[in-house]
Amino acid sequence: MAAFHPKLQDLPSEFAVFPLTGALLLPGGKLPLNIFEERYLALIFDSLASGRMFAMIQPDPNIPRVDNGPALYRVGCLGRVSSFSETDDGRLLITLTGLVRFTIDSELDMRHGYRRARGDYSRFATDLHEIPEPAAVEREKLVEALRGYFLRRQVEANWDAIRRMPDEVLVVTLAMACPFEPVEKQALLEAPTEAERAATLLALLQMGAAGPDMPPGYAVS
Repeated sequence: MAAFHPKLQDLPSEFAVFPLTGALLLPGGKLPLNIFEERYLALIFDSLASGRMFAMIQPDPNIPRVDNGPALYRVGCLGRVSSFSETDDGRLLITLTGLVRFTIDSELDMRHGYRRARGDYSRFATDLHEIPEPAAVEREKLVEALRGYFLRRQVEANWDAIRRMPDEVLVVTLAMACPFEPVEKQALLEAPTEAERAATLLALLQMGAAGPDMPPGYAVS
């Protein structure tokens, strides 16, 4: 269980957003980020000075660009910096822990080169429950599909770690780690319930297991 449990009223109504295609942050998930661009270094340092929170969101390729850059999907996830370190060459290695999803109300003026938004959490208030909703995973089917998915993509997996994961942790970890298409990642993010996310994940793994072979190049642990 995470040590940081904010209430809805404790969350910022305005926050920085980090647009990154293919990067999925879910409530309770941990997303490692390697920060090196000047504007995003500024975003991290500003966030560390004011609550340690900012949001991940994907650009939406189906909408024309806006003045601030690529158009964004309306739903993202607010996270909190739970660990960080600085490298000798000035990069920041951080872990962002997901807190709650939000819908963008409006985009704000940029600050120090990074984008900011006003968000509405009301649609996703249940994300803040300290005891997560059961994922209702068909675990045997999920693991079977996962084996086929990994085999087709020549992925090395830590099956002992996977076996030990609680259902809800397994769903979040796989949803974030597997190289699904951005639109598929967005579908996992916007799934209304944990059960629906688990069902979507299972369907994506089953389709991926039947799809074309992919070159090796990543591992899941």
